[in-house]
Parts: sequence; C-alpha cells; structure tokens
Amino acid sequence: MNPPSIDTSLLTAVATLMTPRLRLEPLGPSHIDGAMEGISDPETLRLTGTRRTFSRDDVLRHLTSLADRDDRADWAIIDLATERYVGEVVLNELEPDDAAMNFRIALNPGWMGRGYGTEAARAVLDHAFDDLGVHRVGLDVFAFNPRAERSYEKAGFRHEGRQRDTLFWDGEWVDSILMAALSTDERPAL
Repeated sequence: MNPPSIDTSLLTAVATLMTPRLRLEPLGPSHIDGAMEGISDPETLRLTGTRRTFSRDDVLRHLTSLADRDDRADWAIIDLATERYVGEVVLNELEPDDAAMNFRIALNPGWMGRGYGTEAARAVLDHAFDDLGVHRVGLDVFAFNPRAERSYEKAGFRHEGRQRDTLFWDGEWVDSILMAALSTDERPAL
C-alpha cells in the first residue's frame, strides 16, 4: 500500500464548495459579523464547550490568519436563498502521515434543525476524501448535543466510542462521543 498523500495546496487555496442550498466559501475577514454572532450566542458556546470570550479584534486576527494556513481549511456557510451567513465548518488538526483531519462545525442561532449542518458536512467530507486525499475525518461531540450527533450520522460519521467526563459545564460532567468517517466508508445518499 502506498503511503498517504494529502494535497496541502488545497488547504492554502481553499475551494468554494456548492450544495443544493449552500455555498461554502473560504472563511475570512469579510465574515466577521456572522462569526461574531455565532460566538456571542450562549447556546452555541454551550454546544461547543467554549468558555472564552473573544473580542472583535481577536476574531478578526484569526479570520485574517486563515489564508496563510496549510494545515486546515475553514469555510463560511452561506444560504443561497438569502445570501446570509449560516455558520462555519472546519477541517483542522492535519496529521499528514496518517491522512487524517478533525472536523468541526458551528451554526449560528436560527439555523439549527433545518439540515444545513448535515448538508455542509457531506460537502466537506466529499472534498476531504475526493480532492484532498484524506483517509480519516474524526470529531467529538458533547453528549448533551444529540441533534448534532444525529446530523453527523446522516452525513456519514460513525460512532467509535465515548470519553467520559471530558467537559465540566454548569456544575455537571459531560461525556464526549467520538465519531469518524473514512474514505473507504459507504457514503450516504444525498
């Protein structure tokens, strides 16, 4: 078997991905208002286990730095019907020797529960496997977020395990559900 080979040029020149309802475009400074909306929402912060508060300058610096990265790909999720920012989706934590990356997604308030996350995840998985040459995309989701867990399953992620007590939130310990998709897995129909 040949060693894995990731096309990292596609991480520095992030492609725009299209789905029936969404455009996933390279995330950058022009998305600052949408990004700020997401990280200002208490429910989004809870679902992602985010405790830190971010200033507009912090977020702008991060968004500006993304164009030069060759170890991740970040997309703004745009609703085609309204041209509104839905959220962001990311492939990060590149492990080139293992052809593996991590997946994360965060939808802004009002966009959850309508299939946008599943649609964006499928597009990113297809890109990771078909274009980048990634073999494994993994994630973990907190046990208090079963809606996201179902969305990941619909997108093609499979359960791999559970890590106990990974997050202490609102006075309680919360487990993480480990999931992954492999390039060799059967992909769900759209």
